[in-house]
Amino acid sequence: VAGPGYYSVQLGAWHVISLDSNLEGAAQAAQLAWLKGDLEANGARCTLAYWHHPLYSSGPHGRSERMRDAWQILYQAGADVVLSAHDHHYERFGPQDADHRRENVRGIRQFVVGTGGAYLTPVLLPRANSEVRDNSRTGVLKLVLGETGYQWEFMEAASDPGFPYGPPLDRGAGQCH
Repeated sequence: VAGPGYYSVQLGAWHVISLDSNLEGAAQAAQLAWLKGDLEANGARCTLAYWHHPLYSSGPHGRSERMRDAWQILYQAGADVVLSAHDHHYERFGPQDADHRRENVRGIRQFVVGTGGAYLTPVLLPRANSEVRDNSRTGVLKLVLGETGYQWEFMEAASDPGFPYGPPLDRGAGQCH
């Protein structure tokens, strides 16, 4: 990837941010400074961020504290959704703050979607605010990003090329802050 490895794009009503969860030290500090500036310069009602290592997970890798400061910046800016993977299972968390406290009004909903075809790993003790966990099948997360909210469906990847996805295993909707 040319450049620093983090960027943002506008996708309709959504500000979508890609961050690098492998950075440390000065490189991570530069990413966090960029993130603050990017969020301050953007007036979108809805914000989604994604990176590889989840801040919260009930899987064997657990959580990546390295992304706590990014989560806090996103939370303060009113972000709505964080997507990550790393652990090879599906998990949906209820809205929460950077300190893992349930926050239904301003909290960020996180999805861990590491179900793209690699071996699936066990789900250990469920973390606080974990609402749904599945490590029994591969699948994809379908997101529909609307003007004021979003809908999600986690669908099993089926083996029939004529019908590539099975029925939704998890679905729901949320409103932007």
